[in-house]
Amino acid sequence: MKEIYTAQRLDEVHSDIRGPLFYKALEMQKNGIEVLKLNTGNPAAFGFTMPDSILSALQNEIPKGLGYCDFRGMPEAREAIAAYHRGKGIADATADDVFIGNGISEVASFAMQALLNPGDEVLMPTPCYSLWSNCVRLTGAKPRFYLCDEASEWNPDCADIRKKITDKTRAIIIINPNNPTGALYSDEILMEIANIAREHNLLIFSDEIYDRLVMDGAKHTSIAALAPDLPIITMNGLSKSHCLCGFRTGWMLISGPRALTESYRQGIVKLTSMRLCSNALAQIVIPAAIADDETPTSMISKGGRIYEQREATIRALDNIPGISYVKNKAALYLFPKLDVARFNITNDKKFAGDLLEATNILIVPGSGFEWEKPDHFRIVMLPRPEKLKEAMERMGNFLDGYKQN
Repeated sequence: MKEIYTAQRLDEVHSDIRGPLFYKALEMQKNGIEVLKLNTGNPAAFGFTMPDSILSALQNEIPKGLGYCDFRGMPEAREAIAAYHRGKGIADATADDVFIGNGISEVASFAMQALLNPGDEVLMPTPCYSLWSNCVRLTGAKPRFYLCDEASEWNPDCADIRKKITDKTRAIIIINPNNPTGALYSDEILMEIANIAREHNLLIFSDEIYDRLVMDGAKHTSIAALAPDLPIITMNGLSKSHCLCGFRTGWMLISGPRALTESYRQGIVKLTSMRLCSNALAQIVIPAAIADDETPTSMISKGGRIYEQREATIRALDNIPGISYVKNKAALYLFPKLDVARFNITNDKKFAGDLLEATNILIVPGSGFEWEKPDHFRIVMLPRPEKLKEAMERMGNFLDGYKQN
């Protein structure tokens, strides 16, 4: 029998968050070495617990999750989601516009499959969470990366977006708040992106999973609220705001003129009905989680874990020569910059590997987020402040005198 090969469409698919360095870290752990995993935004792994609101809702309603539910999602869950988005300014959102999936990962795949043909192009940011580039590649379409400008607090460069548009461009993806930079996009930038989509007849996909984890008194704006005349797909979920990554609860909301999205909606109907329904047990908690503002607010306020962990990280980084950063306004991440001349870094994966071997700290290099230069890496700021402080000090000691061969 001949060797079985993978499909060619997987050639450029990658997930560096759980890639070769991750497996190396697992081997280290098997050998009794303690590894600090700053690679994955998984709150439960760092002692974040289930909110009481979620536990109560789940305990009282478990029988409702035993059978298949509506392939779009439980009606009460979809209504709660629609009401949440109406509260954010998407005035016409209804339960019929909502499709619940097993995390944004699943609905993102549906969203791309329903739109794209081989050879199509989709604009997306660099740096970019690789879920989006991978979902596009798996359709046979091509991701085209527009620059997010570090000098402008990582806001998208709208001039670069315009340069990347071709006659094959079908859509623009934005990640706001952003992963991996933690940037929060300004309303002016969002309006300009909406104008570009309007001019070029492009669908907008907006990943807003971190919209409740915004710090320093800043406010998140949904692009769909600014452009009700445009077809926009808004993605959100509970993994980060309520520390429920394992529940795999995410959704997509289709907004804009119904006449412009009806055919696309029917494609989503086909795909979601094929997989019968998403995890029904997890859907039970959606209304309670959406009503629970206290949990996310307590984490991002001064004294809360996410806020204090960010502060501990940046205070420690300030003491490391050769590292700079743009302070994140949202989410769980920082995307620091390395002075590549100082450290002679030409390969960011090698840097991350050297760091892991020397310090037992696992990070994701910038190339894992479609960033072409070897000068950035992502830190997940989920361990306790004292643990992050210690980790940054170990990183600083490692960099003191480090030169890449």
